This record gives sequence, C-alpha cells and structure tokens, in this order.
Amino acid sequence: MKTKITQLFHIKYPIIQGGMIWNSGWKLASAVSNNGGLGLIGAGSMYPDILRENILKCKQATDKPFGVNVPMLYPNIEEIMQIIVEEKIKIVFTSAGNPKTWTEHLKSEGIKVAHVISSTKFAQKSEDAGVDAIVAEGFEAGGHNGREETTTLCLIPNVVNNCSVPVIAAGGIGHGSQILAAFALGAEGVQIGSRFAATFESSANDLFKNEVIKAQEGDTQLTLKELAPVRLLKNKFYQDVQNAYSNGAKKDNLIELLGKRRSKRGMFEGDLLEGELEIGQISSMINEILSVDDVFVKLLKEYDEAKSKLSPLG
Repeated sequence: MKTKITQLFHIKYPIIQGGMIWNSGWKLASAVSNNGGLGLIGAGSMYPDILRENILKCKQATDKPFGVNVPMLYPNIEEIMQIIVEEKIKIVFTSAGNPKTWTEHLKSEGIKVAHVISSTKFAQKSEDAGVDAIVAEGFEAGGHNGREETTTLCLIPNVVNNCSVPVIAAGGIGHGSQILAAFALGAEGVQIGSRFAATFESSANDLFKNEVIKAQEGDTQLTLKELAPVRLLKNKFYQDVQNAYSNGAKKDNLIELLGKRRSKRGMFEGDLLEGELEIGQISSMINEILSVDDVFVKLLKEYDEAKSKLSPLG
C-alpha cells in the first residue's frame, strides 16, 4: 500500500491510530508502529511529565515512526510542545484549535504536521496554515466531533476536491472494506480509533473495552453540542444529559452537570454509570478485544477480500 501518506510518514501501511485520550499510551502507539502503521500517543489525557514518560517508553518499544496527538485547547500546551521538540518527535497531529497557532513553529523544528478537521472550510484553513496532511473526520467518529454532523462519505471527497495536501479519512472506519472505500473517495490514508481502543494494548479500562464490544447499532449518540459535541455510549450519565435537556437546561447547567474528569472516570477508571464512554459508531461492528497484531491481520485480510470482490466490476 504505497500512498502519499506512507511516503510522508515513512510507514508501511497508510493506517494511523487515533490519538484517543485515556486509550493511546505508549503500548498502543508502539504496537501500531511495529505493525507498519503510525502509532500516536494521546497527549490530551497526559500531564507533561506523563507525556515525556510515554514518549521515552515508546522509543524503547519501537524503532519505527510514531507521533503525538495534541488537542490544542487543553492546558499546558506550551510545555507539551516544548517536550515534543526536546524529545525530537517527528510527527504531530493537532486538533481542537486553530492550526495556525503551532504549525509554523513545529515545521520549523522539522516536524511533519497533520490537523484534524470536520468540515471543508477548516480543511482549507489548515492547508493555508501549512499542514502536511489533513485528517477529515466524519460525524461517525467517537469522542469530540464537529458541529456540522457531516458524514465521512460526504466529507472526504469534498475535502479532497478542495485541498491539495494528502487527506486521511477518519470516522466510522474499522474494517478493511472501509479502508478500501476511503481510498475510493480519494483519501491517501485512514485514521482508526475505536477498533484500536478495544485492544489489549489500549490503556483504557477493561470494563470500558467490554462495553465497546457489547455495543449495537444506535448505542452511541452525539450530544453536548452547546459545550463541545461528543459521541458517547448511552449510559446513566448520557441519560442524565438527556433529562437535563428535557428540563430546559442551559449551557451553564450542562457545564455543572458535566463537571470534571468524566472521560477519565469512564474510559480509564471504568465507571460505566457516571463516566463519559467515548466511542464511535463503528463499535457496533467490534465484537471482540484483540491484540494490535491481530487487528492488523484482520484489516489487511478484509481489505484484500473487499478489493477482490470489486475486481469483476472492472
């Protein structure tokens, strides 16, 4: 699978692991990189010293390229970027913020930069900011999402047609046939989150992983749009949010209800009632917890099978 993305990041397969908070520690990132993809450490759930520790451990666990995902609206951003430069990280994926803020600085340090967007307008702004690649993430994705609610099937070709840098498709991708479909839409790579969240190497709590593999169609929902849209598994906290809406809750009420550490409680600590359980719609197709090795075997086999089925069509 040679694409512009494999050439840009010097990887074997154009498969990038999502830098998910509370899931994407050094074990997951190094395992993905060792299998020929691009592993990402999720800095969004790490204090600066924890991020440095994960980077150092990842360097010990793989000699392949890996990167760091940085949500730019999180605290300690200056210290996080300083650590990234000091540790000579070569690839950074930014999200949740203006790409102009850090792209020029990172590129001046020889770092390849990709930015996550949910609309063509922000894809064009990212290209204007000088990014090397764009992650176009559809509404199906887990965790924080775009307010536009544009699906991956619609978003990818629109971004491809309006931007010249390579596009990485994200949102609702967890099967080899979906990787093939993303390429058909013009993407040069894919970013996969939920499928890697439900692996042995993910740093998430096993209770959360088990909820992911039990999920069925319709068990996730995008909510809290007044704050920052987030796709969650339906649980008690999700229902509390819906009840608040029914009772006429305003933004301040929702902020109070959300409180702090909800995502950590859900995904990292395993509080299945009161925590945020962030996962994508693809969870309905994830039926078992696997190793990263086995996920790659399945994805590549599924990709080849899907491709062979299309061959008779010409």
